[in-house]
Amino acid sequence: MSTLDTLIRNGRVVTAEGQADESIGIHDGVVAGVYKNGEEPEAKETIDASGLWVIPGVVDMHSHHRQGSEPGFEYKDTIYTSTLQCAAGGVTTSVAMPNVTPPPNTLELLNKQFDIYKSDAVVDWNFNPPPTKPEEIKKLAEQGIGAFKIFMVVDTGRNYPHMPGIGVHDHGKIFEIMQACAEVDVPLMVHPHDQALMDVIEQKYWDRGERDALAYARAYAAHDGVIWESAIGTLLRLQQAAGCHLHILHTQTAGSVDMIRKAKAKGQRVTCEINPWALFLGYDWSAIQRLGSYALSYWVPEKNVPGLWEGLNDGTIDIVATDHAPHLAEEKEVGWKDGWKAHTGTPSTQFYVSMLLSAAQEGKIPLERAVEVLSTKPAELFRIGSKGRIAPGYHADMVLIDPESEYTISNDDVLSLTGWSPYDGRVFKCRPVRTILRGQTIYADGKVVGEKGNGRQAIARAQA
Repeated sequence: MSTLDTLIRNGRVVTAEGQADESIGIHDGVVAGVYKNGEEPEAKETIDASGLWVIPGVVDMHSHHRQGSEPGFEYKDTIYTSTLQCAAGGVTTSVAMPNVTPPPNTLELLNKQFDIYKSDAVVDWNFNPPPTKPEEIKKLAEQGIGAFKIFMVVDTGRNYPHMPGIGVHDHGKIFEIMQACAEVDVPLMVHPHDQALMDVIEQKYWDRGERDALAYARAYAAHDGVIWESAIGTLLRLQQAAGCHLHILHTQTAGSVDMIRKAKAKGQRVTCEINPWALFLGYDWSAIQRLGSYALSYWVPEKNVPGLWEGLNDGTIDIVATDHAPHLAEEKEVGWKDGWKAHTGTPSTQFYVSMLLSAAQEGKIPLERAVEVLSTKPAELFRIGSKGRIAPGYHADMVLIDPESEYTISNDDVLSLTGWSPYDGRVFKCRPVRTILRGQTIYADGKVVGEKGNGRQAIARAQA
Protein backbone atom coordinates (compact mmCIF):
# COMPACT_ATOMS: atom_id res chain seq x y z
CA MET A 1 0.00 0.00 0.00
CA SER A 2 1.67 3.17 -1.19
CA THR A 3 -1.15 5.63 -0.60
CA LEU A 4 -3.73 5.80 2.17
CA ASP A 5 -7.37 6.42 1.38
CA THR A 6 -7.69 8.92 4.24
CA LEU A 7 -5.38 10.54 6.75
CA ILE A 8 -6.68 12.21 9.90
CA ARG A 9 -4.02 14.59 11.15
CA ASN A 10 -3.39 17.27 13.78
CA GLY A 11 -5.89 15.76 16.24
CA ARG A 12 -5.56 14.54 19.80
CA VAL A 13 -6.07 10.76 19.67
CA VAL A 14 -7.80 9.64 22.87
CA THR A 15 -8.10 5.93 23.61
CA ALA A 16 -8.56 3.75 26.66
CA GLU A 17 -4.78 3.50 26.88
CA GLY A 18 -3.92 7.19 26.75
CA GLN A 19 -3.71 10.37 24.71
CA ALA A 20 -1.28 11.47 22.02
CA ASP A 21 -0.99 13.99 19.20
CA GLU A 22 -0.88 11.53 16.31
CA SER A 23 -2.20 10.91 12.83
CA ILE A 24 -4.40 8.00 11.78
CA GLY A 25 -4.24 6.35 8.39
CA ILE A 26 -7.23 4.57 6.83
CA HIS A 27 -7.21 2.11 3.94
CA ASP A 28 -10.01 -0.16 2.72
CA GLY A 29 -12.19 0.74 5.69
CA VAL A 30 -9.72 -0.24 8.41
CA VAL A 31 -7.04 1.54 10.38
CA ALA A 32 -3.81 1.13 8.39
CA GLY A 33 -1.58 2.78 10.96
CA VAL A 34 -1.13 5.36 13.68
CA TYR A 35 1.75 7.71 12.96
CA LYS A 36 3.83 10.34 14.66
CA ASN A 37 3.22 13.81 13.30
CA GLY A 38 5.42 14.39 10.28
CA GLU A 39 5.87 10.69 9.52
CA GLU A 40 2.56 10.05 7.75
CA PRO A 41 2.29 8.36 4.34
CA GLU A 42 0.57 10.07 1.46
CA ALA A 43 -3.22 9.98 1.36
CA LYS A 44 -5.92 10.63 -1.20
CA GLU A 45 -7.93 12.57 1.39
CA THR A 46 -6.74 14.47 4.44
CA ILE A 47 -8.99 15.46 7.34
CA ASP A 48 -7.66 18.25 9.51
CA ALA A 49 -8.56 17.51 13.15
CA SER A 50 -6.83 20.54 14.65
CA GLY A 51 -8.24 21.33 18.10
CA LEU A 52 -10.30 18.14 18.13
CA TRP A 53 -10.21 14.84 19.97
CA VAL A 54 -10.34 11.66 17.93
CA ILE A 55 -11.93 8.75 19.79
CA PRO A 56 -12.94 5.24 18.69
CA GLY A 57 -16.47 4.94 17.34
CA VAL A 58 -18.93 4.38 20.18
CA VAL A 59 -20.49 0.94 20.67
CA ASP A 60 -23.94 1.13 22.29
CA MET A 61 -25.01 -2.32 23.47
CA HIS A 62 -28.50 -1.35 24.63
CA SER A 63 -30.86 0.61 22.40
CA HIS A 64 -34.61 0.19 21.86
CA HIS A 65 -35.15 0.36 18.11
CA ARG A 66 -38.91 0.33 17.66
CA GLN A 67 -39.31 -1.16 14.19
CA GLY A 68 -39.99 -4.88 14.05
CA SER A 69 -40.63 -7.22 11.15
CA GLU A 70 -44.36 -6.54 11.47
CA PRO A 71 -46.04 -3.13 12.00
CA GLY A 72 -46.31 -2.08 15.63
CA PHE A 73 -44.20 0.67 17.15
CA GLU A 74 -42.26 2.20 14.28
CA TYR A 75 -44.35 5.35 14.70
CA LYS A 76 -42.04 6.10 17.66
CA ASP A 77 -38.89 5.64 15.57
CA THR A 78 -37.78 3.51 12.66
CA ILE A 79 -34.46 1.74 12.36
CA TYR A 80 -33.49 4.46 9.90
CA THR A 81 -34.33 7.35 12.23
CA SER A 82 -32.76 5.58 15.20
CA THR A 83 -29.50 5.14 13.34
CA LEU A 84 -29.61 8.72 12.07
CA GLN A 85 -29.42 9.75 15.72
CA CYS A 86 -26.53 7.35 16.24
CA ALA A 87 -24.54 8.89 13.40
CA ALA A 88 -25.11 12.41 14.73
CA GLY A 89 -24.16 11.34 18.24
CA GLY A 90 -20.97 9.44 17.46
CA VAL A 91 -22.41 5.93 17.82
CA THR A 92 -21.01 3.77 15.01
CA THR A 93 -22.40 0.46 16.33
CA SER A 94 -25.88 0.20 17.83
CA VAL A 95 -27.26 -3.02 19.32
CA ALA A 96 -31.01 -3.36 19.68
CA MET A 97 -33.29 -4.84 22.31
CA PRO A 98 -36.04 -7.42 21.68
CA ASN A 99 -39.26 -5.52 22.47
CA VAL A 100 -40.30 -5.12 18.85
CA THR A 101 -43.19 -6.75 17.01
CA PRO A 102 -42.82 -9.67 16.97
CA PRO A 103 -39.96 -10.35 19.40
CA PRO A 104 -37.40 -12.29 17.33
CA ASN A 105 -37.03 -15.40 19.47
CA THR A 106 -36.72 -17.75 16.49
CA LEU A 107 -34.15 -17.89 13.72
CA GLU A 108 -36.79 -17.06 11.13
CA LEU A 109 -37.90 -13.94 13.00
CA LEU A 110 -34.32 -12.85 13.72
CA ASN A 111 -33.44 -13.08 10.03
CA LYS A 112 -36.47 -10.96 9.18
CA GLN A 113 -35.29 -8.39 11.74
CA PHE A 114 -31.79 -8.45 10.27
CA ASP A 115 -33.23 -7.78 6.81
CA ILE A 116 -34.58 -4.40 7.95
CA TYR A 117 -31.19 -3.37 9.28
CA LYS A 118 -29.51 -4.46 6.06
CA SER A 119 -31.79 -2.18 4.04
CA ASP A 120 -32.27 0.75 6.43
CA ALA A 121 -29.45 1.15 8.98
CA VAL A 122 -27.06 4.08 8.63
CA VAL A 123 -24.55 2.68 11.18
CA ASP A 124 -23.37 -0.82 12.00
CA TRP A 125 -25.71 -2.89 14.12
CA ASN A 126 -26.50 -6.07 15.98
CA PHE A 127 -29.44 -7.43 17.95
CA ASN A 128 -29.94 -9.07 21.35
CA PRO A 129 -32.79 -11.57 20.85
CA PRO A 130 -34.73 -13.21 23.69
CA PRO A 131 -33.73 -16.83 24.50
CA THR A 132 -37.26 -17.81 25.46
CA LYS A 133 -37.60 -20.73 23.04
CA PRO A 134 -35.04 -23.34 24.17
CA GLU A 135 -35.03 -25.13 20.83
CA GLU A 136 -33.96 -21.91 19.06
CA ILE A 137 -31.11 -20.80 21.34
CA LYS A 138 -28.29 -22.60 19.53
CA LYS A 139 -29.50 -21.42 16.13
CA LEU A 140 -29.74 -17.82 17.34
CA ALA A 141 -26.30 -18.02 18.95
CA GLU A 142 -24.77 -19.00 15.62
CA GLN A 143 -25.85 -15.71 13.99
CA GLY A 144 -23.07 -13.60 15.50
CA ILE A 145 -25.32 -11.90 18.05
CA GLY A 146 -23.79 -9.87 20.86
CA ALA A 147 -25.97 -11.26 23.64
CA PHE A 148 -29.38 -12.60 24.58
CA LYS A 149 -31.80 -10.41 26.55
CA ILE A 150 -34.73 -11.05 28.87
CA PHE A 151 -36.84 -8.80 31.03
CA MET A 152 -37.20 -10.19 34.57
CA VAL A 153 -40.92 -9.42 34.55
CA VAL A 154 -44.07 -11.49 34.56
CA ASP A 155 -45.16 -12.31 31.01
CA THR A 156 -48.66 -10.86 31.16
CA GLY A 157 -49.38 -11.23 27.45
CA ARG A 158 -49.79 -7.49 26.92
CA ASN A 159 -48.43 -6.04 23.72
CA TYR A 160 -46.04 -3.38 25.06
CA PRO A 161 -43.40 -2.92 26.36
CA HIS A 162 -42.88 -6.45 27.71
CA MET A 163 -44.75 -8.34 25.07
CA PRO A 164 -45.11 -12.12 25.09
CA GLY A 165 -41.82 -13.88 24.54
CA ILE A 166 -39.41 -11.57 26.34
CA GLY A 167 -40.55 -11.50 29.99
CA VAL A 168 -39.36 -14.25 32.37
CA HIS A 169 -39.87 -13.90 36.12
CA ASP A 170 -39.96 -17.56 37.18
CA HIS A 171 -36.57 -18.28 38.76
CA GLY A 172 -36.49 -21.84 37.51
CA LYS A 173 -36.98 -20.71 33.92
CA ILE A 174 -34.33 -18.01 34.32
CA PHE A 175 -31.93 -20.66 35.62
CA GLU A 176 -32.66 -22.89 32.62
CA ILE A 177 -32.03 -19.97 30.28
CA MET A 178 -28.75 -19.21 32.04
CA GLN A 179 -27.64 -22.82 31.64
CA ALA A 180 -28.51 -22.73 27.94
CA CYS A 181 -26.59 -19.47 27.47
CA ALA A 182 -23.59 -21.01 29.23
CA GLU A 183 -23.69 -23.96 26.83
CA VAL A 184 -23.54 -21.74 23.75
CA ASP A 185 -21.21 -19.22 25.49
CA VAL A 186 -23.27 -16.13 24.69
CA PRO A 187 -23.83 -13.45 27.37
CA LEU A 188 -27.28 -13.06 28.91
CA MET A 189 -28.51 -9.53 29.54
CA VAL A 190 -31.20 -9.23 32.22
CA HIS A 191 -33.42 -6.31 33.15
CA PRO A 192 -33.70 -6.98 36.91
CA HIS A 193 -37.08 -6.71 38.61
CA ASP A 194 -38.88 -8.24 41.59
CA GLN A 195 -42.55 -8.33 40.67
CA ALA A 196 -43.77 -9.80 43.97
CA LEU A 197 -42.21 -6.92 45.90
CA MET A 198 -43.42 -4.37 43.40
CA ASP A 199 -46.98 -5.64 43.68
CA VAL A 200 -46.92 -4.89 47.41
CA ILE A 201 -45.13 -1.55 47.10
CA GLU A 202 -47.21 -0.03 44.33
CA GLN A 203 -50.50 -1.17 45.86
CA LYS A 204 -49.86 1.04 48.89
CA TYR A 205 -49.48 4.06 46.59
CA TRP A 206 -52.66 3.18 44.74
CA ASP A 207 -54.59 2.69 47.99
CA ARG A 208 -53.67 6.27 48.92
CA GLY A 209 -54.79 7.51 45.51
CA GLU A 210 -51.22 8.29 44.41
CA ARG A 211 -50.78 7.33 40.78
CA ASP A 212 -49.04 10.24 39.05
CA ALA A 213 -45.48 10.24 37.69
CA LEU A 214 -44.03 11.30 41.04
CA ALA A 215 -45.71 8.38 42.78
CA TYR A 216 -44.41 6.06 40.09
CA ALA A 217 -40.89 7.39 40.62
CA ARG A 218 -41.08 6.95 44.38
CA ALA A 219 -42.54 3.46 44.13
CA TYR A 220 -39.76 2.11 41.94
CA ALA A 221 -37.09 3.66 44.19
CA ALA A 222 -38.83 2.64 47.43
CA HIS A 223 -36.94 1.14 50.36
CA ASP A 224 -33.55 2.05 48.88
CA GLY A 225 -34.30 0.29 45.62
CA VAL A 226 -35.29 -3.04 47.12
CA ILE A 227 -36.95 -4.27 43.90
CA TRP A 228 -33.64 -3.85 42.07
CA GLU A 229 -31.36 -5.26 44.72
CA SER A 230 -33.57 -8.24 45.52
CA ALA A 231 -33.64 -9.16 41.84
CA ILE A 232 -29.91 -8.65 41.39
CA GLY A 233 -29.18 -10.80 44.44
CA THR A 234 -31.23 -13.61 42.92
CA LEU A 235 -29.58 -13.24 39.52
CA LEU A 236 -26.09 -13.29 41.01
CA ARG A 237 -26.80 -16.51 42.89
CA LEU A 238 -28.33 -18.16 39.82
CA GLN A 239 -25.35 -17.11 37.73
CA GLN A 240 -23.01 -18.66 40.26
CA ALA A 241 -24.83 -21.95 39.79
CA ALA A 242 -25.22 -21.76 36.00
CA GLY A 243 -21.82 -20.32 35.08
CA CYS A 244 -23.04 -18.12 32.24
CA HIS A 245 -21.84 -14.61 31.47
CA LEU A 246 -24.51 -12.50 33.17
CA HIS A 247 -24.77 -8.85 32.16
CA ILE A 248 -26.95 -6.83 34.54
CA LEU A 249 -28.81 -3.86 33.08
CA HIS A 250 -29.88 -0.57 34.67
CA THR A 251 -27.39 -0.39 37.56
CA GLN A 252 -28.83 2.44 39.65
CA THR A 253 -28.29 1.91 43.38
CA ALA A 254 -25.14 2.04 45.44
CA GLY A 255 -26.20 -1.25 47.01
CA SER A 256 -26.33 -2.91 43.60
CA VAL A 257 -22.79 -1.74 42.88
CA ASP A 258 -21.58 -3.26 46.15
CA MET A 259 -23.27 -6.58 45.38
CA ILE A 260 -21.78 -6.76 41.89
CA ARG A 261 -18.35 -5.74 43.17
CA LYS A 262 -18.38 -8.62 45.66
CA ALA A 263 -19.53 -11.09 43.00
CA LYS A 264 -16.68 -10.02 40.73
CA ALA A 265 -14.21 -10.36 43.60
CA LYS A 266 -15.34 -13.98 43.99
CA GLY A 267 -14.54 -14.57 40.34
CA GLN A 268 -18.11 -14.68 39.06
CA ARG A 269 -18.61 -14.06 35.37
CA VAL A 270 -20.69 -10.95 35.84
CA THR A 271 -20.68 -7.58 34.12
CA CYS A 272 -23.05 -4.62 34.26
CA GLU A 273 -23.89 -1.30 32.70
CA ILE A 274 -25.17 2.11 33.64
CA ASN A 275 -27.43 4.30 31.52
CA PRO A 276 -27.22 8.07 30.96
CA TRP A 277 -30.50 8.75 32.77
CA ALA A 278 -28.98 7.48 36.03
CA LEU A 279 -26.05 9.89 35.89
CA PHE A 280 -27.45 12.93 34.09
CA LEU A 281 -31.22 13.04 34.59
CA GLY A 282 -33.00 10.72 36.99
CA TYR A 283 -30.95 11.62 40.08
CA ASP A 284 -32.35 15.16 40.10
CA TRP A 285 -35.72 15.25 41.88
CA SER A 286 -36.41 18.73 40.56
CA ALA A 287 -36.15 17.31 37.02
CA ILE A 288 -38.67 14.60 37.93
CA GLN A 289 -41.02 17.26 39.32
CA ARG A 290 -40.62 19.46 36.23
CA LEU A 291 -40.73 16.76 33.56
CA GLY A 292 -42.74 13.98 35.16
CA SER A 293 -42.82 10.87 32.97
CA TYR A 294 -40.68 12.62 30.38
CA ALA A 295 -37.73 12.12 32.77
CA LEU A 296 -38.58 8.49 33.58
CA SER A 297 -36.84 5.76 33.04
CA TYR A 298 -36.44 5.74 36.85
CA TRP A 299 -35.74 8.03 39.76
CA VAL A 300 -32.28 7.48 41.23
CA PRO A 301 -32.21 9.11 44.69
CA GLU A 302 -29.19 11.38 44.80
CA LYS A 303 -27.50 9.56 47.66
CA ASN A 304 -26.73 6.76 45.17
CA VAL A 305 -24.83 8.97 42.76
CA PRO A 306 -21.37 8.96 44.47
CA GLY A 307 -21.46 5.16 44.58
CA LEU A 308 -22.43 4.98 40.93
CA TRP A 309 -19.56 7.18 39.83
CA GLU A 310 -17.20 5.22 42.08
CA GLY A 311 -18.38 1.97 40.51
CA LEU A 312 -17.94 3.36 37.01
CA ASN A 313 -14.45 4.58 37.81
CA ASP A 314 -13.18 1.45 39.57
CA GLY A 315 -14.47 -0.94 36.89
CA THR A 316 -17.34 -2.49 38.82
CA ILE A 317 -19.67 -0.90 36.28
CA ASP A 318 -18.21 -2.06 33.00
CA ILE A 319 -19.88 0.06 30.32
CA VAL A 320 -22.21 2.95 29.59
CA ALA A 321 -25.10 2.09 27.25
CA THR A 322 -28.03 4.29 26.37
CA ASP A 323 -31.18 2.32 27.09
CA HIS A 324 -32.40 4.69 24.37
CA ALA A 325 -36.20 4.55 24.46
CA PRO A 326 -38.17 6.93 22.23
CA HIS A 327 -41.88 7.58 22.91
CA LEU A 328 -44.32 10.16 21.61
CA ALA A 329 -45.16 13.12 23.82
CA GLU A 330 -48.75 11.94 24.29
CA GLU A 331 -47.44 8.62 25.61
CA LYS A 332 -45.58 10.56 28.29
CA GLU A 333 -48.18 13.25 28.93
CA VAL A 334 -50.61 10.75 30.43
CA GLY A 335 -48.14 10.30 33.28
CA TRP A 336 -49.19 13.55 34.94
CA LYS A 337 -52.34 11.69 35.94
CA ASP A 338 -51.22 8.06 35.88
CA GLY A 339 -47.52 7.31 35.84
CA TRP A 340 -48.20 3.61 35.42
CA LYS A 341 -49.91 4.27 32.08
CA ALA A 342 -47.07 6.35 30.67
CA HIS A 343 -44.58 4.51 28.48
CA THR A 344 -41.31 4.21 30.36
CA GLY A 345 -37.88 5.14 29.05
CA THR A 346 -35.97 8.15 27.77
CA PRO A 347 -34.15 8.88 24.50
CA SER A 348 -30.45 9.72 24.63
CA THR A 349 -28.55 8.24 21.68
CA GLN A 350 -28.00 11.55 19.94
CA PHE A 351 -26.47 13.32 22.94
CA TYR A 352 -25.06 10.92 25.54
CA VAL A 353 -21.47 10.90 24.27
CA SER A 354 -21.29 14.64 24.96
CA MET A 355 -22.68 14.07 28.46
CA LEU A 356 -20.03 11.58 29.51
CA LEU A 357 -17.12 13.41 27.88
CA SER A 358 -18.27 16.67 29.51
CA ALA A 359 -18.31 14.80 32.84
CA ALA A 360 -14.70 13.82 32.14
CA GLN A 361 -13.80 17.46 31.64
CA GLU A 362 -15.42 18.18 35.01
CA GLY A 363 -13.22 15.57 36.69
CA LYS A 364 -15.94 13.02 37.41
CA ILE A 365 -14.23 10.33 35.33
CA PRO A 366 -10.83 10.15 33.60
CA LEU A 367 -11.14 10.88 29.91
CA GLU A 368 -9.48 7.60 28.97
CA ARG A 369 -11.93 5.69 31.16
CA ALA A 370 -14.84 7.49 29.51
CA VAL A 371 -13.61 6.33 26.11
CA GLU A 372 -13.13 2.82 27.48
CA VAL A 373 -16.71 2.48 28.77
CA LEU A 374 -18.19 4.04 25.63
CA SER A 375 -16.21 2.21 22.97
CA THR A 376 -13.50 -0.24 23.93
CA LYS A 377 -15.05 -2.23 26.76
CA PRO A 378 -18.43 -2.88 25.09
CA ALA A 379 -16.68 -4.33 22.03
CA GLU A 380 -14.35 -6.36 24.23
CA LEU A 381 -17.01 -7.77 26.57
CA PHE A 382 -19.32 -8.82 23.76
CA ARG A 383 -16.47 -9.95 21.52
CA ILE A 384 -17.09 -7.61 18.62
CA GLY A 385 -13.48 -7.97 17.61
CA SER A 386 -13.37 -5.39 14.85
CA LYS A 387 -14.67 -2.46 16.90
CA GLY A 388 -13.80 -0.18 19.80
CA ARG A 389 -10.14 0.65 19.20
CA ILE A 390 -7.99 2.86 17.04
CA ALA A 391 -5.35 0.33 16.07
CA PRO A 392 -4.15 -1.32 12.87
CA GLY A 393 -6.63 -3.87 11.54
CA TYR A 394 -9.65 -2.51 13.40
CA HIS A 395 -12.56 -0.94 11.57
CA ALA A 396 -11.90 2.73 10.93
CA ASP A 397 -14.76 3.85 13.16
CA MET A 398 -13.96 7.19 14.73
CA VAL A 399 -15.57 10.29 16.17
CA LEU A 400 -14.06 13.75 16.02
CA ILE A 401 -15.03 15.72 19.12
CA ASP A 402 -14.87 19.45 19.72
CA PRO A 403 -13.87 19.52 23.41
CA GLU A 404 -14.37 23.22 24.09
CA SER A 405 -17.32 24.80 22.34
CA GLU A 406 -20.54 24.65 24.31
CA TYR A 407 -23.87 23.76 22.78
CA THR A 408 -27.42 23.65 24.03
CA ILE A 409 -29.53 20.57 23.38
CA SER A 410 -32.75 21.59 21.68
CA ASN A 411 -35.88 19.72 20.71
CA ASP A 412 -35.51 21.42 17.34
CA ASP A 413 -32.34 19.42 16.68
CA VAL A 414 -33.76 16.03 17.63
CA LEU A 415 -33.67 13.57 14.72
CA SER A 416 -36.13 11.16 16.32
CA LEU A 417 -39.71 10.94 15.10
CA THR A 418 -40.73 11.84 18.66
CA GLY A 419 -39.30 15.35 18.30
CA TRP A 420 -38.33 15.87 21.94
CA SER A 421 -35.52 15.24 24.40
CA PRO A 422 -35.64 15.31 28.22
CA TYR A 423 -32.29 17.13 27.99
CA ASP A 424 -33.79 20.06 26.06
CA GLY A 425 -32.14 23.25 27.30
CA ARG A 426 -29.17 21.50 28.90
CA VAL A 427 -25.71 22.80 28.01
CA PHE A 428 -22.79 20.46 27.30
CA LYS A 429 -19.39 20.54 25.64
CA CYS A 430 -17.68 17.79 23.65
CA ARG A 431 -20.00 17.76 20.68
CA PRO A 432 -19.30 15.24 17.91
CA VAL A 433 -18.47 17.16 14.74
CA ARG A 434 -17.64 14.23 12.45
CA THR A 435 -18.49 10.54 12.61
CA ILE A 436 -16.57 8.05 10.48
CA LEU A 437 -17.76 4.48 9.88
CA ARG A 438 -15.38 2.02 8.29
CA GLY A 439 -13.44 4.90 6.78
CA GLN A 440 -16.45 6.80 5.39
CA THR A 441 -17.77 10.03 6.85
CA ILE A 442 -21.42 9.57 7.83
CA TYR A 443 -21.89 12.80 9.80
CA ALA A 444 -20.24 16.19 9.29
CA ASP A 445 -21.07 19.89 9.36
CA GLY A 446 -24.19 19.23 11.41
CA LYS A 447 -25.72 16.81 8.89
CA VAL A 448 -25.97 13.05 8.57
CA VAL A 449 -24.52 12.14 5.18
CA GLY A 450 -24.56 8.37 5.64
CA GLU A 451 -27.21 6.54 3.67
CA LYS A 452 -29.80 3.88 4.35
CA GLY A 453 -28.31 0.43 4.09
CA ASN A 454 -24.81 1.68 4.82
CA GLY A 455 -24.67 -0.30 8.06
CA ARG A 456 -23.45 -3.86 8.41
CA GLN A 457 -23.85 -6.40 11.17
CA ALA A 458 -21.15 -5.94 13.80
CA ILE A 459 -20.56 -9.65 14.14
CA ALA A 460 -19.73 -10.86 17.62
CA ARG A 461 -17.45 -13.77 18.50
CA ALA A 462 -15.35 -13.29 15.39
CA GLN A 463 -12.65 -11.00 14.05
CA ALA A 464 -14.85 -9.45 11.35
